This record gives sequence, C-alpha cells and structure tokens, in this order.
Amino acid sequence: MTLAPSHRHGQAVWSDTQLLYALEEVVETELNRHLKVAKEWMPHEYVPWSDGRNFDGIMGGEAWAPDQSKVSEVGRIALVVNLLTEDNLPSYHHEIATLFGRDGAWGTWVHRWTAEEGRHGIVMRDYLLTSRAVDPVQLERFRMEHMSEGFESDNQHSMLHTVAYVAFQELATRISHRNTGHHSGDPVCDRMLARIATDENLHMIFYRNLLGKAFELAPDQTMCAVRDVVVNFRMPGHGMPGFERAAAQIAIGGIYNLRIHHDDVLQPVLRFLKVLEIGGLGPEGLKAQEELGLYMGGLDDQATKFDEKREALLARRRARAERA
Repeated sequence: MTLAPSHRHGQAVWSDTQLLYALEEVVETELNRHLKVAKEWMPHEYVPWSDGRNFDGIMGGEAWAPDQSKVSEVGRIALVVNLLTEDNLPSYHHEIATLFGRDGAWGTWVHRWTAEEGRHGIVMRDYLLTSRAVDPVQLERFRMEHMSEGFESDNQHSMLHTVAYVAFQELATRISHRNTGHHSGDPVCDRMLARIATDENLHMIFYRNLLGKAFELAPDQTMCAVRDVVVNFRMPGHGMPGFERAAAQIAIGGIYNLRIHHDDVLQPVLRFLKVLEIGGLGPEGLKAQEELGLYMGGLDDQATKFDEKREALLARRRARAERA
C-alpha cells in the first residue's frame, strides 16, 4: 500500500486510509493538547440529590406531574431531545471507531471522546429524574424507541466528510446545551449544561483543527466535503420520535434555529478556517467553494425570514396573554 496520494488535475487525491495515516501526527498533537486543557469533573456534583424522592411504581412513591418541574416548557422539550441525542452514544462510538480505527492516536482519541461524552448522558439523566424535570415514563419510552432504531450517519461513506461534520456538529451541540440552560429557568440546570457545553467546545476545537490540516493536505477534497456537510447538515437526533415538532418548538423558543445555526455554528468554523478565502483550488474545489458561498448567502436570507415570522408569532402570543 502506498501512502502517497495520486493526482488529478494537478491536485492530490487521497484515499481514506492515506488521510488517516497522514493525519495521525496531527491527531496525536491535538489529543495531547486536549488532555492538558480538559478538566476532570464529577457528574454527581451537578445533581440536586436532596430534591429526589420515589416515583410511583414498585417503590410506591408519587407519580410525576408537570407542575413538579422547575424548568420551562421549552426547556423540558430541549432537555429530552438533548438527552436522547446523548443516549445514542453506543451508535456514535461504533460509527467513528469504524471510520477512524481503534489503534494509535486515532483510537486513543475515539475512546477518550466516548468516555467524556458518556458523562453527559449520566449527569443529564440524573438531573432530570432527581429534579423531576420531565416525565420519566415518557423519557424511557422515547429512549427505547430511539435506540432500538439505531443510528446511521449521513457521512459514514467518508472519513473526511465525518471530520467535517463533527467540526460543525460539536459546536451545534455546545450551542444547543448552552441555550437550553439559559432558557430552562433553573440555575442548577443552567450550571450543569454549561459544564457539558465546555466539553463540547473542546471536542469542536479538536475536530476543527484537524479539518484545518486536512485543508492543507487535500484542499479540493476537503472543500467538497465541507460543502456537502454544510448543505446537507442534520443534527444526529433527527431520527428520534417527534423530532420535527420538538425542533420547531426549540426554534421558536430561541434555543436552536436557522439564525443560530448560521451565525453561531456555521460561520464561526468557516471564518476560523478561512474556508471561503482559500486559494489554489482545482476545478472541483473551486466549484465547491462557490456553491458553499452561495448556500451561506441563501441560508442567511432564510434565517432573516424565519426571524421575522418568529417575531410576529411571539408578538401574537404576547397579545393573547395580555388579553387573557
């Protein structure tokens, strides 16, 4: 097997295996940086255990009711979506372990990332049940349904597409958690999700820096991958029960919507890597760069229209509340 890429139109063409080997040193560097800055934290310290009491069932406790929850309605919806997304960690681990491998620096990172993500599901579920933030029966039924269906990534065909996807997706998850905390109405929830968001930001930095190196090695291929990922981006929880309705409520509630996706997720990564300014591209890379720029302009227009519709809807709701 040769590690040197082939060439087409004067541009290097890398296979997934060649890129994995070529990026191994960068992965090791980023892994060591991550381990130096990542701080150990304990999930149990973010859970208000003294608020807990038995539920109905075999323990003979009190059945859950909405008025027991300290979080806002949109907070409950977002918390369930966020936790169900974290619950699918076994599927995510399988996806990236298959693409990135389990050996060397890649394998060490895959397992470290999985271990850190595991804490997120632990602390969120403990908080939700102890504080009675959401219906535990519905939550478990949703979990069973979502995980029973499994998860299949839109980008499993390509290691490079996967790196591009997670660079944006980790930031999207960070923003979603952080905004959920802000809109939850519970300081305990806000503090917990801020802690999780810190992890997600470090994960984003790892993948973003890796994507930057990929642009140096294979600019055309990486540009095409970024174009494909941005244009077809979906959050990993898109297959969960009731996702479309929940996503609409989360969007109106200001937790995650087109404006946030454009301004706080896509643009920061694209700007940091200067994706739309990269020169020296071949025909395919140049075409992808132009299409990416056009898409971002169109998305900005869509976000503006959404903002207008959202504000009109919220104004009508305020007017009804005042009349009531």
